[in-house]
Amino acid sequence: MEITEKMVEGIRVAYIECRGSYERIPEYISEVAGWVIKNGLQMTGRVYGTYYNTPEEVDEEELLYEIGVSIAGEAEADERVKIKNLPSHRVIAALHEGPYTEVGPVIHALIEYAMENGYEITGPVTEVYLNSPLEVDESELLTEVQIPVKRSE
Repeated sequence: MEITEKMVEGIRVAYIECRGSYERIPEYISEVAGWVIKNGLQMTGRVYGTYYNTPEEVDEEELLYEIGVSIAGEAEADERVKIKNLPSHRVIAALHEGPYTEVGPVIHALIEYAMENGYEITGPVTEVYLNSPLEVDESELLTEVQIPVKRSE
């Protein structure tokens, strides 16, 4: 697995704050995408999940995460779908090919890499979904796993 360091450019996103099973992620992606279209916005290519805890730390019903898409255009957030600007930031990243359920080892490898190479982790894990299970077989799914970092002093 190749691990790279890079800058992620700032983007505007529409997202949903989620709690509970990861099995609902495709439903949440569809919900956000539908909201974006209904509100006359344009999706600009990034579909992501940011994960604030893990199944290793909490029970399934306590999982906290957000699912969102990058957007262009102006709209008002509502009680369900929020809008925010994500600033540009430095990450270490690696590409995972295969089922979403098998991303865990990539996350662990990135955390280990950060600790061994003088990085301080500055935020939660984000998975950027580069294709869709509606388009390709599960074995061909591409997910870029990103962890925000800064160099330790």
